[in-house]
Amino acid sequence: MANKVLHQRIENKFVELFKTKPRFFNAPGRINLIGEHTDYNEGFVLPAAIDKSILFAIEKNDENLFRFYSIDFEEYEVFSDTRLLEKSALWSKYLLGVLAQFEEAGLKLSGFDCVFAGDIPLGAGLSSSAALECGFAYGINQLSSFDIPKFVMVKMAQKAEHEYAGVMCGIMDQYASVFGEKDQVFLLDCRSNTHQYFPFKMDQYILALVDTKVKHSLASSAYNQRRNECEEGVQYFRKTNPEIQSLRDVSITQIEENKDQPKPITYKRCKYVVEENLRVEKATQALLNEDFDSFGHLMYQSHEGLQNLYEVSCKELDFLVEQTRDLKQVKGARMMGGGFGGCTLNLIEKSFAPEFEKLMFSKYKEEFGIEPHIYFVNIHSGVHEISE
Repeated sequence: MANKVLHQRIENKFVELFKTKPRFFNAPGRINLIGEHTDYNEGFVLPAAIDKSILFAIEKNDENLFRFYSIDFEEYEVFSDTRLLEKSALWSKYLLGVLAQFEEAGLKLSGFDCVFAGDIPLGAGLSSSAALECGFAYGINQLSSFDIPKFVMVKMAQKAEHEYAGVMCGIMDQYASVFGEKDQVFLLDCRSNTHQYFPFKMDQYILALVDTKVKHSLASSAYNQRRNECEEGVQYFRKTNPEIQSLRDVSITQIEENKDQPKPITYKRCKYVVEENLRVEKATQALLNEDFDSFGHLMYQSHEGLQNLYEVSCKELDFLVEQTRDLKQVKGARMMGGGFGGCTLNLIEKSFAPEFEKLMFSKYKEEFGIEPHIYFVNIHSGVHEISE
């Protein structure tokens, strides 16, 4: 959640640049508690919005211009339309992409001024780009009284990332930024694009992200390879049951009954995805029972599957997860995101946070010579307007 100092800084810059007072909108980053690499298999994920966000000051102008200022990058961009200029900053591509979606929908845009800044760590897998898209889309929608439904806005933000930033992301990041609720996670069905909320009471616990500060080069190629391997599994199982459309439709019994039939690598990938979908469902039941021990155990199981069956972890992530196993104050830990670097997600007792930070920092630095970034986050609300 944006703090007062940042709010004032953004307001001061907006008034300095545009000589008027804006309206304010806040859009959060996200975490995914469990359910990794299940989204493109039409499975289930369990994301939540967090209390790290991007704060926007936005207002219409009479110039028929789109004027943007990023406080974090100290860069100013002006556009007369939504066409990208050759030297456009990357962050402005996301904003222009959002505006282009309104135009594609046949909605007339006047000029807009926007100043923004945030505290979502860049490159840590917390979806700062989705927050940028969703916060700006929400602000434009409110200022223009377009009354666009939330889910349509999610799709617009996703399409903006596809078309203007060239990132073929799934829908989870934008969905979480828009539909997040304080102290709630939600089960997102990646086939129907519907969701259900579950309580995640943070009275005694906090979520810690430990950023390995590494990103191994095979991340993107391995991602595409995993998608292909999953599709090979679908094709195999479809031979016996034509109704199977994705690994979502395959049971664990079918996996085990056919373990010697497809290629060993296909079996491993399919087994992971089917088991991970089951873990997501078990995790929601654990939350309903306020059983954080069981929830944490499922997180560890998820990591083991990603490490041994899906094979998208790396030595740095595995090391960090391993360091938590004998700490009774840590309920669960796993890698989060695509893999081959990035963060581990840890569910820990709040009172243990300072000691956890010292331990993980010193152990990781000693092992790899790298100082990790460690972030503590709470589950917070999705995109919204902030009144003065």
